[in-house]
Amino acid sequence: MTTTVLRTADDWFVRTAAGAVRIETAATTTAELLRDRSAVHAALTGTDTVPVESLTLVSPVTAPCRVVAQMTNFASHVKDAGMDPATVPLTFFRKASGSITGPTADIVKPGHVRFLDYEVEIGLVIGRELPVGTPLGEADLARYVAGLVVTNDVSARDIQLPKTQFYEAKSYPSFTPVGPALVLLDADELKRFDDLRLRLRVNGELRQDSVVGGDMIYRPIRALQELTRFQRLDAGDLVLTGTPAGTALSAPPKPIEILGNLLPPALKWKAFFKSQSKNSKYLKPGDVIEAGVRTDDGAIELGTQRTVVRFA
Repeated sequence: MTTTVLRTADDWFVRTAAGAVRIETAATTTAELLRDRSAVHAALTGTDTVPVESLTLVSPVTAPCRVVAQMTNFASHVKDAGMDPATVPLTFFRKASGSITGPTADIVKPGHVRFLDYEVEIGLVIGRELPVGTPLGEADLARYVAGLVVTNDVSARDIQLPKTQFYEAKSYPSFTPVGPALVLLDADELKRFDDLRLRLRVNGELRQDSVVGGDMIYRPIRALQELTRFQRLDAGDLVLTGTPAGTALSAPPKPIEILGNLLPPALKWKAFFKSQSKNSKYLKPGDVIEAGVRTDDGAIELGTQRTVVRFA
């Protein structure tokens, strides 16, 4: 049975059928909490509960930590971007951990950003040291992945595309909402990763809706195998696993794309974003984003985060 861990500014809790039970721990970081599993397990039998709704939740993944993300890892998203899923390599980018925010905190658009986008993703929370060169097989996934979280990879598209890099465009403060919970899973539960459904709504309108099994290109163990060729990971680090179709950004029709490629880069992007200015799906002030992940039978429930867009 999954263990749902919640965090407030001052304490850690586990969610039980009766409510939230405080974890008696000195841990101040996610890594420290994952090393204090006895305290987590003890809280599961606690009877001194408070209503979950009374808690002001913050991200269950604490910063600083490494935040690594997979690029174009859902076939539907790849097709939406005008590419062929069969030719997409397994690639990564980094996000600043200063972009991590809580599941109900505002997403703040910097004043110079025009085109703000959303990407619901499943985050892997690393449970122990994973040095470069560590051999990994499918059976090792539960050894190194402690649990899963809901994340939103918020993106400034007008920064990302012309600069042809992701780090700045996805690293502004508040650009990685995480939570509401860290859901700890055992090996059998992790085997149901393919059954997880990602959903994102903006102002109640369903924008993204996909099940991992029919859409994800590179599964978590394959991503970790590739990462350990060059990147050390530690307990509390966060690995984002990609997003399905339905983001505001989508590829232009092929004839327009071909014509655009004939233009100098400055003119190409000016024309592209002029056309994007008519796209009503980009985030606006006051927009409410609800992003959640669960299996359809509810056996694994990562929860739903609810954030509001605010312009700086």
